Amino acid sequence: MKDMTEHTAARDADAELLARYAAGDDAAARLLSSRLSPRAYAHAYRVLGDAAEAEDVTQEALLRLWKQAPKWDSGRAQAATWLYRVVANLCTDRLRGRRTETLDELDAPADPGPSAETQLQNMARHDALQAALLRLPERQRQAVVLRHIEGLANPEIAEILDVGVEAVESLTARGKRALTADMAAQREALGYNDDTT
Repeated sequence: MKDMTEHTAARDADAELLARYAAGDDAAARLLSSRLSPRAYAHAYRVLGDAAEAEDVTQEALLRLWKQAPKWDSGRAQAATWLYRVVANLCTDRLRGRRTETLDELDAPADPGPSAETQLQNMARHDALQAALLRLPERQRQAVVLRHIEGLANPEIAEILDVGVEAVESLTARGKRALTADMAAQREALGYNDDTT
């Protein structure tokens, strides 16, 4: 119940900030950007596998949100859900426009806690997961990222991807099976054994 209350409060706060921006309050735009940008960027990065492209997609999605602000109907859509849908569509457009898919080197944030060996293993796991995600069909990738990495509910994902809830369940299940199969051969090399998840 607490999660639902927090979700409703966040949705209402987003709608209020968007309305304030539409009324000329630039500070509201900065606040809303700070709330929505990190998750939009993370989704775009996981789908595209490229930091610069993910940043471009996030900025373009936010620009579209600002253009919608004067005519925003908060009863029709949540700002966060609408933004995710725009990010998903922009990612799809970019993926279609690519002639070849490549995976750039992923930078892992510096963390003084873990040992160098642990950091290397974590980077290898991250790289392997990112590479496996990029091998999924685009719709499965979107569904898996939104559900299992972003933690969104199936009805929200259905709205973002413009499909039914059953289609989301199917896409997510097929994507998880494909990821499991893809990663199975790498379990030992990535330091996973039967006792670890």
